[in-house]
Amino acid sequence: MSQSTIGKWNIGVGLWLMAAFMLYGFVLIYLRDFAPDKETWIAAYNVSPHFEARLAHVHGNLMSFLNIVFGFLLVKLPIEAKAARWVSGLALAGLLMPLGILGEVYLGLPFYFVLVGGVSILSATVLLGLVVVQTRLVPERQ
Repeated sequence: MSQSTIGKWNIGVGLWLMAAFMLYGFVLIYLRDFAPDKETWIAAYNVSPHFEARLAHVHGNLMSFLNIVFGFLLVKLPIEAKAARWVSGLALAGLLMPLGILGEVYLGLPFYFVLVGGVSILSATVLLGLVVVQTRLVPERQ
């Protein structure tokens, strides 16, 4: 698998999940403003599970955006293929954080997915930072 293919996966998956979490935002708007029992939902706005639902929406868009940015950098920068695969995989695994929050809220899943996702995106960020600092960038000639 080529380096640009690795970055393209991050961009594509990031865009798809960003769209999904945007749609989820519309669901949250409906529940808060238009649902028949909106007063009950508003009264519980800052407590579980409503608070976690909003956390999932915000973190889902953030992790999606980070995957888009990381994917773009993996496509554009001359990063070693092995390091690019690690950064890509860790960034994609970071999406487990918001998906794990949704799993907790709607499916009663344990919190492990949230932790794995959080550690993964942090690791991807640190690793990409190290790789970029160590990479010799050569300016393009026009």
